[in-house]
Amino acid sequence: MNSIPIESIKGRGSASQMQHRFSRDERSQFDDGWPCGDEEGAADCATPKTQVIWEDARSIITSNESPDVYFDRSINPYRGCEHGCIYCYARPTHSYLNMSPGLDFETKIVAKRNIAALLRAELSRRHYEPRLIALGTATDCYQPVERELRLTRAVIEQFSQTRHAFGLVTKSSGVERDLDLIAPMARDGLTAINVTITTLDADLTRKLEPRAAAPHRRLRTLRTLAENGVPCGVSLAPQIPFLTDDMEQVLEAAWDAGARSAFYHVLRLPWEVSPLFREWLQVHYPERADRVMARVHDMRGGKDYDADFATRMKGKGIWADLIAQRFRKACERIGFNRERVVLDTTKFRRPGQQGQGMLF
Repeated sequence: MNSIPIESIKGRGSASQMQHRFSRDERSQFDDGWPCGDEEGAADCATPKTQVIWEDARSIITSNESPDVYFDRSINPYRGCEHGCIYCYARPTHSYLNMSPGLDFETKIVAKRNIAALLRAELSRRHYEPRLIALGTATDCYQPVERELRLTRAVIEQFSQTRHAFGLVTKSSGVERDLDLIAPMARDGLTAINVTITTLDADLTRKLEPRAAAPHRRLRTLRTLAENGVPCGVSLAPQIPFLTDDMEQVLEAAWDAGARSAFYHVLRLPWEVSPLFREWLQVHYPERADRVMARVHDMRGGKDYDADFATRMKGKGIWADLIAQRFRKACERIGFNRERVVLDTTKFRRPGQQGQGMLF
């Protein structure tokens, strides 16, 4: 594991260029006498820069059969995520690209440049059946590089033209940029947006989700969405023992901002996420590290993670039950989840189709 001093990783979640599980070589850092090792050169070498890697994807709409998620189709414009959330369950996917799930995941962003044309082609297929598509399920579709690359907007433009239902979850205020497309679709029952607010603690957020919007900014995004008629909800994922302990306050603030649905997951630590998260705990909260992991083990049958579909999202055991009770009682008291938003998939029109169809 190639560690980087804490003072050198401002704005990044991972503290190391951790080798992935398929690596054949193990590397470690040492001072070789070149400029990075002194004060003068530190500024040039300190902060890892973001690199965009263009990809020509072969397909865009992916399917899953997971029984514990609400969608079976999804689109991800990006692989890797600049937000740098240390707990991100998608980090291990960079291993398949022969990249580190640590710093590479948040600094080497794979962008699917042909996404709009490919999506249009897939929606044009004769036997395509419209169902809800979840946008940005692995990595945030409104991460910082989206401001310039606009791949997410290109996807939503296709959805708007074809009147295709979609939903998304984001930590970014960037979603407000596309309200010109999202708000009209929301009025037609074609979209709903969820905003993740893990905690209201700004200091914790800077360490946990370093390049995501601040909690107060996410609340403002919820308010903006609601004021524009967009059905919106709040995600309190993940719940981390002894760290994100303000669930009720988050729900109250989200309700006041306009959210009317809510959900949560507990911390998931698959594959390389576990050692990365343990390292993060030692860097930022060493006095709590053992307590946090002990409680994680209580909810995972004594392990860092259990991939069982029945329990992977909510955990099991007494502590998982207590989190579930807190969430349920708070939602009942505040008023969340009383009405379910069902998006309309009957209005879909294949690209180029007008009204009831065209003769030629």
